[in-house]
Amino acid sequence: MDVITTHINADFDCLGGMIAAKKLYPDAAMVFAGAQERSLREFFMQSACYAYEFKRIKDIDLEDITRLILVDVCQAERIGPFGEVAKRPGVEVHIYDHHPNKPHALRGTVEEVRSVGSTVTVLTHIFMERGIHPNADEATMMLLGLYEDTSKLLSHATSSADYQAAAYLVEHGGNLNTVSDFLVQELTSDQVALLHELLQSLTAINVNSIDVHVAHASVDDFVGDLAVLAHKIKDMHALNALFVAVRMGDRIFMVGRSRLPEVSAGEILEEFGGGGHAFASSATVKDLTLVQVLDKLPVVLRRHVNPHWEARHIMFSPVKSVQKADTIAQVREILTRYNINAMPVLDGDRVVGIITRQVVEKAAHHLLEDIPVSEYMSSDFSSVTPDTALQTLQELIVGRHQRFVPVVEDDGQLVGALTRTDLLHHLVSGAVARRRQGIGDPGNGLTLKKRTVAHLLRNQLRDSLQKTLSTIGAVGDALGRSVFVVGGFVRDLLLRQENFDVDIVVEGDGIAFAEEYARRYDCRVRAHKKFATAVLIFADGFKVDVASARTEYYLEPGALPTVENASIKLDLYRRDFTINTLAIALNGPHFGELLDYFGGQNDLRGKAIRVLHNLSFVEDPTRMFRAIRFEQRLGFQMGRHTVHLLKSAVRMGFLDKISGPRVFNELVLIFRESDPLPAMRRLDELGLLAFIHPTLSVRHLSDGTFAAAKQAVDWYELLYTGERCQRWKVFFLCLLSDLDHGEVQQIVQRLAMPPQCEEFFGSERDAATRILNQIEWRSMQSYRWRDSDIHALLKDLPVEALLYGMAITEHEEARRTISHFITHLRHVKCLLRGHDLQSLGLAPGPIYREIFDALLDVRLDGQVVTREDELQFVTNRYVEKIEEKPSR
Repeated sequence: MDVITTHINADFDCLGGMIAAKKLYPDAAMVFAGAQERSLREFFMQSACYAYEFKRIKDIDLEDITRLILVDVCQAERIGPFGEVAKRPGVEVHIYDHHPNKPHALRGTVEEVRSVGSTVTVLTHIFMERGIHPNADEATMMLLGLYEDTSKLLSHATSSADYQAAAYLVEHGGNLNTVSDFLVQELTSDQVALLHELLQSLTAINVNSIDVHVAHASVDDFVGDLAVLAHKIKDMHALNALFVAVRMGDRIFMVGRSRLPEVSAGEILEEFGGGGHAFASSATVKDLTLVQVLDKLPVVLRRHVNPHWEARHIMFSPVKSVQKADTIAQVREILTRYNINAMPVLDGDRVVGIITRQVVEKAAHHLLEDIPVSEYMSSDFSSVTPDTALQTLQELIVGRHQRFVPVVEDDGQLVGALTRTDLLHHLVSGAVARRRQGIGDPGNGLTLKKRTVAHLLRNQLRDSLQKTLSTIGAVGDALGRSVFVVGGFVRDLLLRQENFDVDIVVEGDGIAFAEEYARRYDCRVRAHKKFATAVLIFADGFKVDVASARTEYYLEPGALPTVENASIKLDLYRRDFTINTLAIALNGPHFGELLDYFGGQNDLRGKAIRVLHNLSFVEDPTRMFRAIRFEQRLGFQMGRHTVHLLKSAVRMGFLDKISGPRVFNELVLIFRESDPLPAMRRLDELGLLAFIHPTLSVRHLSDGTFAAAKQAVDWYELLYTGERCQRWKVFFLCLLSDLDHGEVQQIVQRLAMPPQCEEFFGSERDAATRILNQIEWRSMQSYRWRDSDIHALLKDLPVEALLYGMAITEHEEARRTISHFITHLRHVKCLLRGHDLQSLGLAPGPIYREIFDALLDVRLDGQVVTREDELQFVTNRYVEKIEEKPSR
C-alpha cells in the first residue's frame, strides 16, 4: 500500500505538494499525519478539495504500508505515527522537499530535495520535465502552496524556479483570485486605513429579494491587494455578494465577490470593462468618476441579478386544513393545537375558502362554536400554482392584502401554502436560503460550497457510514420520498465531533422505508408501529433510527405528546433547541444540502442554547434538564430569554407534572457525561435539584468529591477487567452522600426508580456506607489487614459502591484497601471444584461451602498457591478428620 503524507500542522505547501504527488502516485492514499493550520482547515470547509478523497489515519492499517511518500518533510519526528513506518525495514521511502541539509533527516530510495521557495516548486518542475499536466483545481491548490511559502514570490528564498513554476501553474488554470482570497497576510497601514473607510461606507442594495453589498472609498495613492480587503469585508460580515469600488488617483478599481449563483460577479463587472469568474471578478475604470460608477452599479445589478423565485421555492407543505362542514369549535381546537393563524377550508379536495384565528375567536366569543365554518370563512381569495412568480405573490400578498395563499396544482389539488410571514422571511433572507433546485455552478476552478456540507460528510465520516447515508438517499429516490439525517448527528458534524447516533427522518412512511431498505441491503428491521419508527440493524451491530416526519402537540403541560405525520420543517420545529433542528438532505440531487429553518447554525457559532418557542418548557419540562446537559457538554450557554423561560417554568411548578421515570432518565443521562459536576451546579443554581428533594444540593459538596469519583471511574475503566461499570451510579451516590436513609428513600420514590436501582440506592448504599466506616476506623487504628479480611468485608458490594467509597473517603489507607481489593482480590477463585472434593471421599452437602470459604481465605492470604497445595490443605483439615471419626 502506498501512502502520501506530510508534516503535522500542515499548511498550503503541504496540501499542494500532496495533490501534486498524487499525480505521480495515482494509487496512493493521501493522509495528513496530524493537524492542519487554521487557514488550511477553513479552505477545506469552503472548497471542493474533498473530491480528492483524503483519508484519516484511523482508516489506514499502518502495517499494510509498503511505500511512504513524504512531502515537505524529511524528518521522522515531524510525521506523527508515520515516523515508525518510515524506519520499518522493507518500507520504501520517497522524499520531495525544499529544505536541504536538515539534521537527522530520513534517507529515501527516491529523494527530490531542491533549494527553492516551496515543495510545490520541486514537484512542478518534475511535471514540466515529464510532461505532466495538472487540471485547474490541482493547479490552483499547488499555486496556493507556492504563493504561501514564498510570501507571494517576494520572500528572500524565492528563486527563478519558483517564478517558472508559478507561470506553469497559471498556464494550466491556476486561479490567482482564489489564491488571493485564501492566503492570510498582514495589512499595511495604508490597507488598514482603506479597510476602515470601506467598512464605514458599506451598504446593502436589495435586488429582486437578494441583498448585494457595496463599499466604496477614495484615496490619492495606489494601495495594493484590494481583493484581500474585499475578502476580509466579505468574511467579517458573512456577505454573500459584495462589490468594492475605490478611486486611486485617476482610476476606479473594482472588485466583485459572490457566493450566489444568482449574482455573477464576472458578468456584472464586464459592463465596467472588466471580468472574471462568476464568483470573483475585477475591473479598472478610466473614463468614469467614482460617483458615476456608484450610480451605474445598481442599474447593472438590476439587469443581472434575477433569481427567478417561484411559489414552490418558499411555500410550506403539507398544509393543515379543515372541511367546510367542520364546526367553529373544531377549527378553533386545530388552530390552537398547531399554533397557526389561518387554514384553507376544503370541499373534498378543493379549496373553497380561508378561515383565520381572528374570525374563529370572534365567532366563539359570540357563542357560535357549533356553526359550520363555511358560514364564516372567506371565499374571496386567490390561489396560485407552484410555478407562480415571486412578483405575482408580492402583488397578491402586499398589494391585495391576502395574508394566506393556497398553492394548488392545475387540477385544483392543494399542495402547499404560503403566508405573509413566509414572504417577509424570504425577502429578508431568501438570497441566503437558496432554492433546493437549480443551484448553479459558480464557475471554473475551485467551487465554493457554502450551502452544503457534503464535504464534511466525506471528510469526517468513516467510509462505511458514508456509504450507508448514500444508500439511504438512493432508496429515498427510488421510493420518491425525501430523506434527511437530523438532530444531534448534524449538530456534532458541524462541531467536528464524532456522533454515531444516526437519526433518519422520511417524509412519508418511515417503517415502509426501513423495510424497503432492508430488502435491498444486508440488515434487519425492528419496527415500532405505535410510534411510526423503526431501527435498521446492520450485520456489525451498527444501528440507524428511522422515523416518519411528524409533528406533535401536548394536551396538557408535562404530558407525553400526541404525534401526527408532517413535513420535515414541522418535524424539526417539534425539537427541543435550535441547535438540534438542523437536517441534511440525503436524496441524490440534494445530497449534503443543509436545512436550517430556525437559526441553528447561528446558535452553533454563538455557542447558545435556545428553545424554539415560549411554551417549550411548559409543554415538556424535561427539556430543562436537556438544556443544562447540552450547555455543559458543549461548553455553550443558555440564551437569556431561554433562562428566563426555564426559571418561570420552575417557579410555576411545571416540573411537578412530569413523571418520576422521565426525570430519572434525564438525571442518568447527565450523570453519564464525562464530568457531571458543572451540570449539577447548574441544576442547583436554577432550582431543579430542590424540585427532586428540598434538601438536595451540591453547594455542600467540594469539587474534590466529584473529581475523585471521576478519577476512580476512569481508573477502573483503564483496568479492562471485562466487568462493566455504570459510572452514572457512582456520581449519583456522590450527590446523595450527605443525605440520610429516609431522605434517599423519598428521592427513590419521587423518581419511581426501577426495583434494581431502588435496592442499589437503598440497602446496598447503606451497606457500603457502613463498611466504609469500618475500613476508615480500622485504618485509623493501624489495623493489620489480612487479604481474607478485606475480601470478606467487600465481596458483596457492587463495583459502583466500591468506587463510590474510594471517591468519598478522606483516608488514603482506606482508599488503598478498596483499590487493592478491586485489582488483586475481587476475582480470586479456588482451583478445586466439587468433583475434586468428591474424589477425596467427601459427600456433597453444606460442608462444601465451608471448605471452599476456608480454601479461598488461605489462598487470599498466600498460604496455598498451586492446585496441589489446595488438595493438601483439604486433605489435612477435612479428610483426615472425617476418617478419624468412629464408624457406627
